[in-house]
Amino acid sequence: MVGEFNDWQPGAHPLSARNDGTRAVTVTIPAEQRVHFRYLAHGDYWFDDDSADGHDGRNSYLHT
Repeated sequence: MVGEFNDWQPGAHPLSARNDGTRAVTVTIPAEQRVHFRYLAHGDYWFDDDSADGHDGRNSYLHT
């Protein structure tokens, strides 16, 4: 997971496998802001989060 909260640095917040087959990560983000992020998979494949608060045409974002 990469985004404004880690200066878009791949590998700074890798997703960990869960028992149910999904992956997750916990990050601390600022309150009362819109934070942009994306997922980066193997092969330099970037994708958005369908359950994010929104998408700006390039990234997913959350309102905190």
